[in-house]
Amino acid sequence: MDVMGDKATLYETGRFVQPSDRDGAVEGAEEAAEEVRRRLAAEAGDVEAMSVLGAMLLRRGDLDGAEPQLRAATAAGDRAAANNLGVLLHQRGYADEAAGWWRIAAVAGSAAAAHALGRHHRERGDEPAAQYWLQQSAEQGHALGAYALADLLEHRGDAAADQWMRAAAERGHREAAYRLARALDRQASSAGDDGADNGVSQAAEAEQWYRQAAARGHQRAALHLGAILEKRGELKEAGRWYLTSAKDGDARAACALGFLLRDAGDTESAAVWWLRAAQDGDGNAANALGALHAERGETQTAERWYRAAMDAGDVNGAYNLGLLCAEQGRTAQAEQWYRRAAYAGHREAANALAILLLQVGDATGAEPWFSKAAEAGSVDAAFNLGILFAGRGTAEGDVVALRWYERAAAAGHTEAALQVGIARLRDGDEPEAERHLRCAAGGGSAEAAYRLATVLDARRPPAPAHELGESVHQSKTECEEWYERAASQGHRRAQVRVGMLAAARGDVVEAARWYREAAEAGSRNGAFNLGLLLAREGSEPEAAVWWTRAADAGHGRAALRLALVYARRGELAEGQRWADRAVSLGPGEVSERAARLRDALREELSA
Repeated sequence: MDVMGDKATLYETGRFVQPSDRDGAVEGAEEAAEEVRRRLAAEAGDVEAMSVLGAMLLRRGDLDGAEPQLRAATAAGDRAAANNLGVLLHQRGYADEAAGWWRIAAVAGSAAAAHALGRHHRERGDEPAAQYWLQQSAEQGHALGAYALADLLEHRGDAAADQWMRAAAERGHREAAYRLARALDRQASSAGDDGADNGVSQAAEAEQWYRQAAARGHQRAALHLGAILEKRGELKEAGRWYLTSAKDGDARAACALGFLLRDAGDTESAAVWWLRAAQDGDGNAANALGALHAERGETQTAERWYRAAMDAGDVNGAYNLGLLCAEQGRTAQAEQWYRRAAYAGHREAANALAILLLQVGDATGAEPWFSKAAEAGSVDAAFNLGILFAGRGTAEGDVVALRWYERAAAAGHTEAALQVGIARLRDGDEPEAERHLRCAAGGGSAEAAYRLATVLDARRPPAPAHELGESVHQSKTECEEWYERAASQGHRRAQVRVGMLAAARGDVVEAARWYREAAEAGSRNGAFNLGLLLAREGSEPEAAVWWTRAADAGHGRAALRLALVYARRGELAEGQRWADRAVSLGPGEVSERAARLRDALREELSA
């Protein structure tokens, strides 16, 4: 990517040659001298000179000067002159007379004339005659004849088309090389879908033909070659081919080059190529420019480019306009653009429209758009449909919701896999639950990692009884690794559980770290356990601080601990107050103990 756009470097490669004025002048002088020599020889009756001079004048566009030379050479039996005379007459609009001279030259063995005659007959709709003469030309090794024959046979669905297309490509016909590559590409894709082994070799051969066509200046071949190289990670060479194609005027290549430059961090150069592509009518490039300006906060310019994309026939333009309006709080306009894109078949626009309708309370209107998007392949829409049906709170709704969750999960949706895992746990299907929870946890869901850990945790044999802080040497299990993954993602219950497992191993420092992290994030169990740990370590005043936080959050055991602390200190009224709180918070065992303590403190106070 370091040479992209560096004109000097590109010229050094020899790909872009700039002839000097001096070189052009020398070439012109040599051509003029050659024409004088040929003209003198022709005037002296040299038939070959007449033919060559006529061809030179024909190439220059001097039809009046070329015709007498070509007619004279043709009359003397020169088949090249007969072919060129046909070309001249065809340019003048005398197609039938041209065909007559081509026939004479073709019968005399001119492959070029046979090609021209075959093309003439095809234009007239006489395919049998066209095939005959094109085959004559192709069998003589004429590349254009082989290509024209392949094109005719392909149009008729004849299997022999492949043979002649390959022959034309091997003889240097760039369009034939490109079309052969495209055919091999399609075959490779089909072979890959069917699980066949030859797909790889066909793809490799296709790349070679793309490369040959691109080297001969074929724009689309250069674009396809760039795409192949980019997919393979060979970005520098991909960029060079995109650049070659883009400089030749291919808007899609300019757009692709822009994305490559953006990914390399060169946003300014990317914008230049996107602008060129967008001005040539590439909707994708216009969308990219819109997104670039939207990121910069230039919403008016972004909207203009999104509209340009839409005008170019790219439905993403309408969808992006909807997103832009939604970000600005222009809900009515966002709905309008989403609808326009959704009606055109944009599945994510249909999903966005459904979400917007749901946000304004129109669940009935949202459901069909979610369904349309999901049926079109939107994974997010399938998940959202699951949420919609689950929210109805009916057994039938739960069944339908699970079906959509499973569909989204099968497509890799992390949260959908979590919901399927939870449903399977509820149904008692632990193996299926574990499979989906593993998928969701692997996709980054902290809740799934925690739930998977609890499933694995329940299978572990009970740990031997020991005192808190007692060292128990055991390696980390898989369930603890999942707990830690969830904990590191901020899952409070996982943090508490990791703290408990660390305490069980005797790692008090690690346990305190996780309890504290959970407690500071609002976990009352974390605060309670941290208090227990601190109390065992002799820091009862600090423990009381955390128990207070836990009790204020509704933790009954923490309230009971505080009641005991204050009772030991002799602060009986405060102890009675916390005991009352513990009675109300529970659970049952705590309430009973707290009630006895409260009654004892009451008696002590009344004594």
